[in-house]
Amino acid sequence: MEPIETVIDTLSQRQSAPPVGIMLACMAVAAAVVLYPPAWRWSRGLVTIAHEGGHAFTAVLMRRRLTGIRLHADTSGLTFSRGRPTGFGAAATLVAGYTAPAVIGLLSAALIGAGLIVLLLWITLVLLAIMLVFIRNWYGALALLVVGAGVFAATWYGNAIVQTVAAYAGVWLMLFGSVKPVLELGRRRRGRRGGQSDADQLAGITPFPAGAWIFLFSLFTIAAALWGTWLLLPVDQWTA
Repeated sequence: MEPIETVIDTLSQRQSAPPVGIMLACMAVAAAVVLYPPAWRWSRGLVTIAHEGGHAFTAVLMRRRLTGIRLHADTSGLTFSRGRPTGFGAAATLVAGYTAPAVIGLLSAALIGAGLIVLLLWITLVLLAIMLVFIRNWYGALALLVVGAGVFAATWYGNAIVQTVAAYAGVWLMLFGSVKPVLELGRRRRGRRGGQSDADQLAGITPFPAGAWIFLFSLFTIAAALWGTWLLLPVDQWTA
């Protein structure tokens, strides 16, 4: 029982919040990565992993048969599942894509706020490992392995400062990064290049047009980014 108790103690250990300067630096770096196009082209793949993971998790939750996930070098992705092409399950699976990065960011911010940074990093590793089982192309497998190696290095070899910086920067990247793909989708649709996006597919199986779904995705991701930032920063101390 001793090894199990050691694991539980490790996962449940709480880390104190870093100085405000480090928090703001992590937030600034994440914002710069999202706003600076060359950096965004590389980091967008992290958001795509969360996007496709959201499709996959919801498909399983809706009792659909998950058959595979593909991640591409152009930061696009595809998730394949079998089940009814219409109805609540199909709609929920489609909605989960653009909302998943924001949800992951919010839940992660809550864990960080509770000081459970080590637990957050290990949960991330487990989810990446599960997702790897369903990957169906070599680039997708390589992308997950690279991200997983980075998270593992921070978890296993990094000290508390490294783990804290990685967690704060990563969560802000997920929160801010959840907004930009939705805005990009809106621009593509205004240019009549929406194609077969999640919003277009939702328009085909629900009473709402694609533009309405994009608007809802925008509201949700922006609200999540603001709420997550509130959770991460000690705003209550500043207003006391």
